[in-house]
Amino acid sequence: MARYCRLCKYTFGTLRVYQAHRREVHEYPRPLLAVWRKREHKKLDARKCDINGNFIPHWAAPPPLPDDIDWSPFPDRPSFEFAELVYEESHLSNGKISKLLRILAAKHVVDGLPEYDPIYKQHKALLEAIDSIEYGEANWKAFAVRYSGPITPNSPAWKRETFIVHARNTLRVAEIIAACPDFDGKFDYIPYEEYLSEDCRRVSNLMSGQWAWKQAIAEDPATRGSMLLPIVLGADKTTVSVATGNQEFHPLYMSIGNLHNNVRRAHRDSVVPVAFLAIPKSAREWEGDEEFRIFKKLLYHTSIAKILEPLRPGMTTPHVLRCPDGHFRRAIFEIGPFIADYPEQVYLSGVVSGWCPKCFAIPDRVFVAGDARSRATTADKKATYSFEEQWDVFGINPDVEPFTNYFPRADIHELLTPDLLHQLIKGTFKDHLVTWVFDYIKATAENEREANKIIDDIDRRINATPPFPGLRRFPQGRNFKQWTGDDSKALMKVFLPAIVGYVPDKMVRCIAALLDFCYIARRSTHDSHSLAAMEHLLARFEGLRDIFEEAGVRVDTHEGFALPRQHALFHYVRNIQLFGSPNGLCSSITESKHISAVKVPWRASSRHNALGQIIRTITRSNKIAAARAEFGRRRMLSGDVLTYSRMLMRHLNRGDSDGSDSDSDPDSSTSSETIDKVARALDQPSLVAHLRRFLQSQRDPDGPNPDLIPLDECPYVWSGESIEVYHSATATFYAPSELAGPGGMHREMIRATPRWWGLHPRFDTVLVSLDRDALGMDGMTVARVRCFFTYRDEDVVHECALVEWFILDQPDPDDVTGMWIVRPDVHADGTRVTDVISVDSILRAGHLAPVYGTTPLPHDFRYADALDAFRRYYVNWYIDYHAHETIC
Repeated sequence: MARYCRLCKYTFGTLRVYQAHRREVHEYPRPLLAVWRKREHKKLDARKCDINGNFIPHWAAPPPLPDDIDWSPFPDRPSFEFAELVYEESHLSNGKISKLLRILAAKHVVDGLPEYDPIYKQHKALLEAIDSIEYGEANWKAFAVRYSGPITPNSPAWKRETFIVHARNTLRVAEIIAACPDFDGKFDYIPYEEYLSEDCRRVSNLMSGQWAWKQAIAEDPATRGSMLLPIVLGADKTTVSVATGNQEFHPLYMSIGNLHNNVRRAHRDSVVPVAFLAIPKSAREWEGDEEFRIFKKLLYHTSIAKILEPLRPGMTTPHVLRCPDGHFRRAIFEIGPFIADYPEQVYLSGVVSGWCPKCFAIPDRVFVAGDARSRATTADKKATYSFEEQWDVFGINPDVEPFTNYFPRADIHELLTPDLLHQLIKGTFKDHLVTWVFDYIKATAENEREANKIIDDIDRRINATPPFPGLRRFPQGRNFKQWTGDDSKALMKVFLPAIVGYVPDKMVRCIAALLDFCYIARRSTHDSHSLAAMEHLLARFEGLRDIFEEAGVRVDTHEGFALPRQHALFHYVRNIQLFGSPNGLCSSITESKHISAVKVPWRASSRHNALGQIIRTITRSNKIAAARAEFGRRRMLSGDVLTYSRMLMRHLNRGDSDGSDSDSDPDSSTSSETIDKVARALDQPSLVAHLRRFLQSQRDPDGPNPDLIPLDECPYVWSGESIEVYHSATATFYAPSELAGPGGMHREMIRATPRWWGLHPRFDTVLVSLDRDALGMDGMTVARVRCFFTYRDEDVVHECALVEWFILDQPDPDDVTGMWIVRPDVHADGTRVTDVISVDSILRAGHLAPVYGTTPLPHDFRYADALDAFRRYYVNWYIDYHAHETIC
């Protein structure tokens, strides 16, 4: 029987060939495939050196660092952790800190210890201690910029104004990040190439891409043995208060490209603010003035060039710095990828708005990829063509000189990275496709009221989606003003099943192609096969996209599909080859940094001249983080603070211990119930029989199918026997995505509780392994957990789950959505088929989205009833990136 691969879009003649292809190409997730060949750069090979830059043997030990227990400037660990808690984690105001300290002092008084001071006498003492931290010191300085042209009495006010830019020493920031011991083992010292086979290259982190490998500085004999240290930048305006208006800041962030992508996404000290750029304002009459527009861009680029100036000498002459492993190396700095959304990319690249900052494609209705832009081609066209020709024919703004032109080898057109958040998720998906879907409904409905009824039913479908760990709900539909990136990501997970039946099938297929492209692009590792799949999906999306013209949605618009954010998708594959996976270079990183770097410090400020207070808060937070990293390196933070203090006092005062090492931590998530009681509560009269057959399979795993063995021959189970019942279980699996922990491991909670939040039952669905040698749905099935429990049999404790089975509704995935469809497995009398299985056979949580059909949902439908109310369900592989990688 022929089988079809939906990712590669190829048909295979036999099941065996198809499974071999799936195993070789698409088996994922798993621990990374063994590398067939890894080649490291021979010239930029990051040789170890001493503090003076003299090379030392590769086997030499790093110079020793202080390892004594020294909490300076804090007297002890409780004082440090108190400062970290109230200032960095709780963000208490000075007044609240003082109040807390007075409460602690009052407690000492009523306990008869008036001479005992609290941890700090007042908030000023706490702040002085933080300011005295010597680690992570990178002070801020300000410089002024103003218009240097002629000024007349009638000149606008902005020409007389002085604009202040606050910035750190970027060289010192690079040294601090590179020396952080937390990054040891998560830091690439040498550019490298990885091959899974002779013609299959794999890329993941920045140093595995072609850009790092081809750096021209390696040809300079003076740089041989140096370590390439790319400077990753990001900039994005943010508003801290919509209500008060004009509370806008423009932070510039910096990281280094040697860090692994998962570190850049998760570690708070891997991406740090290095500057706050000036935001020129003008009276309304001058806001659209051409001269003011040019000045704003000149101010932007000259400011960034000034901020990065301390790094310039190290771009040609190696600079010695300490690395996470404790060794010194000679670093060569390189302006690396720049993270920015489209408006920022226009500013950075000096192109006309509406044009592509990476190629010369003309923004017509099709807007296909064009010849690549570069620093050299732009300079050539500026020297050859007139102002008007540069603007109209090539989309070049002749008045803008990108900041990268001030530095060797840097090319802003190459360095702009794919932006998953704004180009794919919020842009192409939410702002374009979702909007066009509802435009289609409004255009084809009989009247406005009928259109609103359909849209309301789609909203109810979205809200009726069964629960899943981390799934954001839309209880009032999508009708809210402030959309965040997380909102758009949540909508991607549940949107496709909700629109089936209300829009043409071709429209659903178009959106599915875009979703598949997005989910593959988001993977943490890519190889030649995944990139080929992305190219195919992009071509498929482009071919299906004309449904919106056929349906009349995009016919009357002047731009058609000339949309820069959609056009940017043409550059994704090439940029992944250059810079590795885009999940480590996405604007979601800088947007998340806005919270800790701008919004939280702003809330803690007095709101008056807040920028100085924000900078002071950032400095203190960075010092606390640096102190924690240093104390951790010295192994001074083992255990919690109370256990540590008790152990310390026992060491100092032997014999005074009461023998208690830690507080008790009872497990409140379990209960002991009889099997009969559990069976009645779940309406599962066959529980004892299922358990007996399960025990038979465990005692004789190589024996016949337990269902074929007479029940009397299976191990006896007394219905009055007690079992430990659990309302949840934790699944841990390899899932290298943005939510993954160390090593790419991800954990999620699977629920099986009769009263979720005390309101209604919640019994999650799971993916159960049937054949570990098969791939995707060929080797797994779907079940709904009704109960987790443990049972002791012959001194062996079995971790079990009582499940209800689902079976495939058809042998192949749905032709429209591309997802598998399952239905509840039932007996002839209509009761559900149930079984007891080992928890070890559960791969992970699964998600089922109802096949809604054509009947509108009742207005009072509860999502808690979704898994009981429908006949068929999609196996939703869009619920998260790991599911998309797993379910084929």
